[in-house]
Amino acid sequence: MSFKKFLLSAVFLKNLFLSIVILAALIFLTMWGLKIYTDHGQARPVSNFIGLSIPEVEEIVASHNLRFKVIDSAYVDNVAPGSVIDQLPKPGFRVKDNRTILLTINASSPEQVMLPKLRGISFRQAKVLLENCGLAIGKISHQPSEYNDLVLNVLIDSTEVYMGESYAKGTPIDIVVGKTSFLKKTAVPDVLGMPVSLAKSTLNEIMLNTGVVIYDETVLTKEDTLNARIWKQRPDPRITPETEPGSSIDMWATVDELKINDAIKSPYK
Repeated sequence: MSFKKFLLSAVFLKNLFLSIVILAALIFLTMWGLKIYTDHGQARPVSNFIGLSIPEVEEIVASHNLRFKVIDSAYVDNVAPGSVIDQLPKPGFRVKDNRTILLTINASSPEQVMLPKLRGISFRQAKVLLENCGLAIGKISHQPSEYNDLVLNVLIDSTEVYMGESYAKGTPIDIVVGKTSFLKKTAVPDVLGMPVSLAKSTLNEIMLNTGVVIYDETVLTKEDTLNARIWKQRPDPRITPETEPGSSIDMWATVDELKINDAIKSPYK
């Protein structure tokens, strides 16, 4: 039988047809299996777990066929210990069944950090060391010394503290800095328009203290507090361009952009 006749024979055509059917069935079964395996089209938005306790999270993930894992903890003031403060994926992100949600919970107490060696170094070095270990600059004061800007003493609430002692992260540390001459004054910086945190840092850089910070009626939430900017300060640099080292600067903050812009354009009317 010639090759042409073989291709046209009933046996070959029957086998070819069966092969095509089997191949189509295999492709269909493969695609159907992949669809089931990947749960195609079943993605759903992640719930918002922020602020919930672990038992509440367990209840929600069970009903949504998800899983969760606590990967970290951090301390946030005014938040219930053990409650969720962050999650990944974020709320609303679409995920499929059995996805693991990674959670960060609020610690029961602030993280403890060790006080570094501060006495006998420059104020600038001390500031960097405190910021790096998570402690804050508290009140800055000066006393006569033959060494200018050298840290002479370190205190918390008027009590001397020493290297190696542990304190809650964020604890303000008061610094006593040496001054060779009390005749030299410090220029008063203009902090109008700055976020409160930047204004405080600017004052610390030149060894001035943050006095009272007064938030106006537009500051209603914690987020407002973080976004508020300075619209008034006392003393102001155009009326009092210089002040004694260690002096305090009082500041007024708002989230009212018109108020801030007006203060920057005509700050000392």
